[in-house]
Amino acid sequence: MSTTEFRGVTVATQASVYFEGRCISHGITLADGTRKSVGVILPGTLTFKTGTPEIMECVAGRCEYQLLGNTEWKSSGPGEAFSVPGDSSFQIRVTEPYHYICHFG
Repeated sequence: MSTTEFRGVTVATQASVYFEGRCISHGITLADGTRKSVGVILPGTLTFKTGTPEIMECVAGRCEYQLLGNTEWKSSGPGEAFSVPGDSSFQIRVTEPYHYICHFG
């Protein structure tokens, strides 16, 4: 997986800011109604909850992640992605800015 750009989208100009500014993202909506977000996570360890299934695609940087119910940390880097079930959560640990696209549903 390696998304480099989206065309013909609507972008939310108001950023979503989480964890005291350690995660900042913008929502985008494709012409077909598909929702995504693009953002950056700054160094730290954060826990995110999901409502719908998500695919976290790494654009730049690296992260380690741990899905709910797992004890193992896995790694993800540029061009790689990981899936998170809906109504779940995951921890993400980054040591450098992690640029991502979150694909919902």
